[in-house]
Amino acid sequence: MLRANGGRLKASLLEMGKIGGTAAGGVTRLTLSDADKQARDLFAAWARDAGLSVRVDDLGNQYARLEGSEPSAPPVLLGSHLDTVPAGGKFDGAFGVLTALEVARTLRDAGVRTRRSIEVVNFTNEEGARFEPAMIASGTLAGQFAPDYIYDRRDREGRSFGEELDRIGYRGSAANRPEEIHAYIETHIEQGPVLEAEGLPLAAVEGVLGLEWVNVTFKGLSQHAGPSPMRSRRDAMVAAARAVVALRDLALEYPDPAVVTVGRFQPIPGVINQIPGEVIVGIDMRLPSAQVLDEVGERARGLIQRIATEEKVDALVETIRKVPPTIFDRGLVELIEAEIVAEGLPRKRMTSGAGHDAVYINEIAPTAMLFVRTVGGKSHCETEAINWEDAQQAADVLLRVVMRLAGS
Repeated sequence: MLRANGGRLKASLLEMGKIGGTAAGGVTRLTLSDADKQARDLFAAWARDAGLSVRVDDLGNQYARLEGSEPSAPPVLLGSHLDTVPAGGKFDGAFGVLTALEVARTLRDAGVRTRRSIEVVNFTNEEGARFEPAMIASGTLAGQFAPDYIYDRRDREGRSFGEELDRIGYRGSAANRPEEIHAYIETHIEQGPVLEAEGLPLAAVEGVLGLEWVNVTFKGLSQHAGPSPMRSRRDAMVAAARAVVALRDLALEYPDPAVVTVGRFQPIPGVINQIPGEVIVGIDMRLPSAQVLDEVGERARGLIQRIATEEKVDALVETIRKVPPTIFDRGLVELIEAEIVAEGLPRKRMTSGAGHDAVYINEIAPTAMLFVRTVGGKSHCETEAINWEDAQQAADVLLRVVMRLAGS
């Protein structure tokens, strides 16, 4: 049975991890930075060395194509992203791109020509760490964003996406976008602890949690901390703190993988001897079904208003983003699961808690994901790690999935 070259995959991941490498062993490779350009250049060079043709679209997405015997047939698309968060890890995103490249290399080395072409994609700006929102390039392919909107996104220094795309020489042509996609498979590290806790290396991903982001502004009365009696206060901080605990308790009423997180907590003016007159709280709710997402959102609003009334403050609740749950193509999920079993591993299906480019590509093509175990469940950090045996198994599963989809 044909196997991927695990040693070459490991070497590629470690070499790519040097670009933007940090002293603590992580990676800072922000979208359209000089480090991102170096990573793109290296990926393109490796692809061409393997006999693949490389093109770039108007969003900076790179496509490395292994031509099939029927070039007009819609291709099988594989990949992920090469950008990282600040002080991130070597494997988030890059594992998907380079595992896909290794599949193409393996087929080329073995002289296997598939019927459908295989394209390895590096999506621009998956993380959204420099240009918000995240996943804007794949989202534009899916018709969710207009190109001008993307080009006008600015980083904290005021540099625009379009200007930086031109500066590093990666604004290609809209004609290079994929016209039709037979299937998209994204291989990714889990970024969580579930697989490791269950002693499993791989899982077929059947969807992505629905998401709602909410900003809550608690408005009370700003007063001096000393002369203000406790029982007469309208303390926005207390209301906000109570809400954080109540939201945690709300989430615990639902089974995994339901989660509610408060990731932003901003008292105004934030002075130690002043009762805050205003506190802004940012809430991230992720649930597995549209019904439960709506239910938890409604219950969260109810408890926030109840707490505000009890604390004699006002609460302004504003939804700033809402994305319904993603359900991947059932046939692709079953195919991935079958190949995991063929690898001699237990079957496992998961729902992803994090968003990926697959969420948007799922809107225009049959899509699924393959997860690989993350050591310690750690991701978006410099200690992010995988087991190399797991990487080999993931590459072999992806190879067989691709051969079935592309027709070997």
